[in-house]
Amino acid sequence: MSRTTILFEKNDGVAILTLNRPERLNAINQTMLKELDQALDEIEADPEIRAVVVTGAGTAFSSGFDLKEQMESQPSGVARWRTLLRNDFDPVIRFWRLSKPTIAAVNGHCLAGACELALACDITVASEKAVFGEPELKFGAGIVVMILPWIVGPKIAKEIILTGEDRIPAERAYQIGMVNRVVPPDDLMESALRTARHIAAIDPNLVKQTKRAINRTFEIMGMGEALEAALDIDLQIEGEGSPDKLRFMEIARAEGLRAAIAWRDGRFPERSR
Repeated sequence: MSRTTILFEKNDGVAILTLNRPERLNAINQTMLKELDQALDEIEADPEIRAVVVTGAGTAFSSGFDLKEQMESQPSGVARWRTLLRNDFDPVIRFWRLSKPTIAAVNGHCLAGACELALACDITVASEKAVFGEPELKFGAGIVVMILPWIVGPKIAKEIILTGEDRIPAERAYQIGMVNRVVPPDDLMESALRTARHIAAIDPNLVKQTKRAINRTFEIMGMGEALEAALDIDLQIEGEGSPDKLRFMEIARAEGLRAAIAWRDGRFPERSR
């Protein structure tokens, strides 16, 4: 199958998915979402694949959902946004729901929707140079996959999301439970693959059923229903259109994304930790 935005390879029972738009910091566009979804279909159906590693090409894991694509397509109204948000949500949460274990190898910036994808993986390994964040509220957008509170708890999740924190270093991400471990940049892929190969050596049905049991705990706690409810709220946010988002996109279309981001960041005082 021809793919233009991801790389897909198999190695010793492990599938390696690489987000492959390095010239755009691997921004997740609609084509990438479709290709990820198709790749996960193949992985689910292939008995030889026992674990999955997802990473990013170049210097970043991913900057998140592609704002340039939004800027150009100018979606508006609830009906249009319902389709777009569902297309964003489903491939990301599949990394949580996939019957096979998923491991994120985060090698640089990992923001917004990409941060949510890394959190949706069963295990996340981060380079010492990795930077995480959820900047959406700072430019008038909502959170597509509200998984962060389930990972770090409500207090920390509220601080990160409500302030639009987008400079969380790897060590801080480890301390609050966003990642499992932090490794030197040169060791990142080998560390992730070593874990994947270890799990791949275990009876795959045992791994599948045990992952299902762990996920079931969160389903009983209401995680699935809560994520769908949060997606509905995001639909209201995007469908109505925040004044901040409208202004951000107006500047982006007139002057470029760099100028829009400068406008966004210039509205906020520096915060001290």
